[in-house]
Amino acid sequence: MVNVETKRVKRFLLCSILSALPLAAQAVDVSVVGVFPGKAVLVLDGGSPRIVPVGQTVNGVKVVAVEGDVVTLEQDGRRNKVPMGGAVSIGGGGGTGQVIHLQGDSRGHFVTPGSINGAGVTFLVDTGASSVAMGQGTARAAGIDYLKGERGMASTANGVVPMYRVRLSRVTIGSVTLTDVEGAVVQVDMPHVLLGMSFLNRMEMRREGQVMTLRKRF
Repeated sequence: MVNVETKRVKRFLLCSILSALPLAAQAVDVSVVGVFPGKAVLVLDGGSPRIVPVGQTVNGVKVVAVEGDVVTLEQDGRRNKVPMGGAVSIGGGGGTGQVIHLQGDSRGHFVTPGSINGAGVTFLVDTGASSVAMGQGTARAAGIDYLKGERGMASTANGVVPMYRVRLSRVTIGSVTLTDVEGAVVQVDMPHVLLGMSFLNRMEMRREGQVMTLRKRF
């Protein structure tokens, strides 16, 4: 029969082990509402605007750099570039329930930084696009050998051009990463990557005014 003292020792050891384990970072919703030289004005989790200098950390989110109207934020070693007027949910663990908050611009467009196969890009949400569509220069930067994809034709502002269907290993926005996403590459250069339905169909979408919320489903 285990005596009371032994039980206390075991309980103490268990608590010590649990307290030593690293805690998973909680997701933080961050909006960039202003920029100054060396400072950013942030709204965290819907709170009041806060002026945060470069190098300072608030609620686990560090302002790494302010370059023009783009702010680089970091949590637990993961960095996100957020433009003025943009919003993103950063941190948190994996799996479902990950959320992206996007702020619409003056024209009602939703533009956000992200990456494809680890290469930084700028996305434009486009529910009329069937896949994640990009220009040839972006595809090359992301290491996509698009000429091996399924060839077709696409209508663009420059007329009808060759288009190739490809598979994208990783598409990342903020804390959300989707794998094996259908993409399309057109043989012209494009100012943005169109974030189409091959990505959006795997998210729950909700729009309230100028804010679009995307929640990962699978």
